[in-house]
Amino acid sequence: MSWIALSGQGKSWVCPRTFDGSVKLHASLVSRGSIVIETRSGPDDRPHSLLSYARSEPWVGGISIQVLSGGAIGVNVTQGAKVFEAAAKYNPLAQDEAVRVTFSWDCARGFGQIAVERPTGQTVEVTTTTAPPPMLLEDLRNLVQRRHLVSIDPDVAFFAVSDAIEPVGPMPSLLAQVPVLTPTGYRPVADLQCGDTVKTRTSGVVPVLHRVSRVVPALGSFQPVRLRAPYFGLKRDVLVAPHQRLVIGGSDVEYIFGRDAVLVPAMSLVNGFAAAFEDGLQMVEYHQLLLPGNEPVIAAGTELESLYVGQLRRRAGPLRQSLLSQVPRNLVPEHTSTGLKVLGAFEAMTLADARAA
Repeated sequence: MSWIALSGQGKSWVCPRTFDGSVKLHASLVSRGSIVIETRSGPDDRPHSLLSYARSEPWVGGISIQVLSGGAIGVNVTQGAKVFEAAAKYNPLAQDEAVRVTFSWDCARGFGQIAVERPTGQTVEVTTTTAPPPMLLEDLRNLVQRRHLVSIDPDVAFFAVSDAIEPVGPMPSLLAQVPVLTPTGYRPVADLQCGDTVKTRTSGVVPVLHRVSRVVPALGSFQPVRLRAPYFGLKRDVLVAPHQRLVIGGSDVEYIFGRDAVLVPAMSLVNGFAAAFEDGLQMVEYHQLLLPGNEPVIAAGTELESLYVGQLRRRAGPLRQSLLSQVPRNLVPEHTSTGLKVLGAFEAMTLADARAA
């Protein structure tokens, strides 16, 4: 199991297996789990509460996650006489953008962790703490279903509760059925494994070192984007994460931007004809391929970036906290940045319109 509760974008849900009525919520302790909050942050952030919950019965208890002065995230957990407080510094953002905060704990190991990351997973700052007191299952349910006891900042896109230590760092971004070109034809990305090969336009046939997968709430920066055919050479619609980037080249790119190729984030195409957010999903499972040189894969006729890991293999802590924690280190490559220009929303729409003309 993993996700047990979520709230955001007009949705509210608790896992029926976890909260099936047979469990005494006020007597059940959650000694291991994560709370994930997605919000917006910028250079002018002032101290404010992101999420807070407090109760007085059967004893004083509560949870609070806040933005502190000086660029820090604070976490406070109270269970009766036991009070846990911790803070994690992070580098202020240069512009207003989405930020994901993950607070994880494992009381049996005496472990706590606060991670602050951008949705791309390429910028992650992690602070290790002691463990908070175990949380009541009732409190975690109340975060979603007892809204009169909860205060949520308007900039919070969603929050979700998991009974696992959620990974941070590079994230997968393709839905299971996205077709990826291999030497024997197109295959769903979810079918590919270590040892398989894929065809690329830049490096020919390359081996798959690993496939990462993760189930997440279909909210905020996890909400899938439908890339519509025939834009950008797509032969069929595909569903991807908002941060998935297309690699686009051609004479029009060189004419408009003065470059051989550019990167186009899927979210930058939303609100035009080329892409739209996919509604109606509660959870979504993403997949992505780890390739030796971060080569773009050919998916349904267009190039999409594969998983970028930078120099993650050199950093034992972040590697251990990521989806690659079980991959032998000798199979984790080092990737250098392509240096390609990343288009903003207006530039991406301009390019899409030029190709549709």
